Amino acid sequence: MAKATTKARSKFLLEIGVEEIPDWMIVPALAHLKKAFADKLAENRLEGEVEWADATARRLALFVNWLPKGQADSVETISGPPKAAGEGAAQGFARKLGVTPEQLETMSTPKGEYFSYKKSVPGRPTIDILAEILPQLILGIPWPKTMFWTVKGGSRFIRPIRWVLALFDTDVVPFEVAGVKSGNTTSGHRRLGKSGFKVTISNYEARLLANHVILRAADRRQRILDGITAVVPEGMRVKADESLLDTLTYLTEFPTPILGGFDPSYLSLPAEVLVTVMRHHQKNFSVEAADGSLAPHFVAVMNVPGDPEGFVRSGNERVLRARFNDARFFFDVDQKRKLADRVDDLRAVTYQKQLADQASYWHKTQRNVALTAELGGNANAQRAALLAKCDLTNEMVKEFTELQGVVGGLYCRAQGEPEEVATAVYDHYKPVSMEDSVPRTESGQIVALADKLDTLKECFRIGLAPTGSKDPFALRRAAQGVLKVLIEGQIDKPLVPLLGGDKTLVDFFEDRVRYYFREVRGYRYDEVNAAMAPGWSDLKDLARRLEALSAVRPTENFEPLAASFKRIRNILKQSNFAGGPFTETLLEVGPERELFEASNALQLSGSDYRSDLALIGTLRPHVDLFFDKVLVNAQDPAVRANRLALLDGMLTKFSKIADFSEIATA
Repeated sequence: MAKATTKARSKFLLEIGVEEIPDWMIVPALAHLKKAFADKLAENRLEGEVEWADATARRLALFVNWLPKGQADSVETISGPPKAAGEGAAQGFARKLGVTPEQLETMSTPKGEYFSYKKSVPGRPTIDILAEILPQLILGIPWPKTMFWTVKGGSRFIRPIRWVLALFDTDVVPFEVAGVKSGNTTSGHRRLGKSGFKVTISNYEARLLANHVILRAADRRQRILDGITAVVPEGMRVKADESLLDTLTYLTEFPTPILGGFDPSYLSLPAEVLVTVMRHHQKNFSVEAADGSLAPHFVAVMNVPGDPEGFVRSGNERVLRARFNDARFFFDVDQKRKLADRVDDLRAVTYQKQLADQASYWHKTQRNVALTAELGGNANAQRAALLAKCDLTNEMVKEFTELQGVVGGLYCRAQGEPEEVATAVYDHYKPVSMEDSVPRTESGQIVALADKLDTLKECFRIGLAPTGSKDPFALRRAAQGVLKVLIEGQIDKPLVPLLGGDKTLVDFFEDRVRYYFREVRGYRYDEVNAAMAPGWSDLKDLARRLEALSAVRPTENFEPLAASFKRIRNILKQSNFAGGPFTETLLEVGPERELFEASNALQLSGSDYRSDLALIGTLRPHVDLFFDKVLVNAQDPAVRANRLALLDGMLTKFSKIADFSEIATA
């Protein structure tokens, strides 16, 4: 084996060739692969940085622009017997190591002096290290679901591994994973490219492109966007859909958009139905006219360079026509019975079987109506809560489940229900994510809030709270929806009283509130802790206090004053102060009385939190002088108790916006 050297630099390329990976799993897998590889380099004392990691549905690739040829040499200190053991022990230790006693050293330890030997350890060649770590690295990618692809109990992976390309400069990194040996070959497009052709690091991407594989996701994405621009008729535009664009980027290796059309008579169906069919069932983009109305066109994305004979276009049109005919049939059938006549049908639709005698959607509907009334919903809001789940009995929703709620709102409008009812039903599943908007109307927000709160309360009641990373009933998402509605909507209701006294649910929501303001709104952890300390149930008020706290924090006096408040809290805690009367006549003239008068003079608005915090900041010089000149733990017990009462009163008065002692200060 050649001696390792760290001076020369090498490049490294890894490609894992597989059967098609589900598009939504690819980005997290790439992120893990990139981080895990970097971690392995650090573990093995190898400098280097992953320049890029990218993928298509059939391959995961990673590239490092430079790596050392090998580890740097190191020195290992080997501890031997105590020096007190004598010369014979030293000779035995040296003989065991294959050295002379003169080469030994003495090492001082807390237990005394010991013989030791500093052994030079040559660094291992990088290619050997890569061969060792790559099989575990590949099989260690965390997939939502994996399968056995060799024998039962053997290697697990998301899809069968068909080839592994692993090049360290021009050398193949030799290893085997899931029965596949590494090599210097890759494969092109499944239909249009060659398989098993050799590549080098320098020609890898070019040879893939020659075989109809665009490796970089950003390039495929841009090709789709450019192709859409080229095929959409002038004066029209594709309906923006970032999620669909992401899906098609990772479904294809050589994407090419084409324009298709359908009979304009289908436009008599609700646009939401047509868009859902195109998007969810065909993965087609819908096309809008200049005024935003739906046009009788769609854009499909092929995985081939072109469609000169129009076969792909006509095939998409044929399938879409059949789906639209189904939708028209379901729409007509559904109109034969009004939603209001379907409420009792919900008794036969199971919501959560573990709720026993309350398991149906009929029972959930009754609870939702009652909770809507409790939240202050008017007659239209309560009517919307009654009808919101009735579309689950419709043929349209049975076929196109993505349209739950939306179909109910459309049918309410078609069947003469008030617009307030129709809009509330249409929106009541919102928000479905942190990026989604809240329902447009107050009635819609109340119905959405009632629906999500009922789901959470009932699931927690029967012990279905999320555990660890598992959340099969999407309760975290429901909780985030509750928070968004209460914070961003028109509902001024404290949250905790709505939770039915369930402490586990209260604790769960407290954690969700912290997550929302830290991870979604971007506030610092200590700001969130400080603002939540006085209370967090009124979420709109909490949001306003946090906004003010974050705005005032950079000012000159804030953090020093926060440090002083932390000192006050510690003094009170160490003194075991449990409260007591404050007597103004016991105050000494000077810094003590000046602090009292300055704090007493501050008149906080209680609503303009930014101004209130700025006012509190003006106390800093008085607090600093107090701690500099006044001994809190005075010898006179009465004076000491009075000073503690003064500090306690200040802390109570000025901690209603936030507990400043929670702020991390330098």
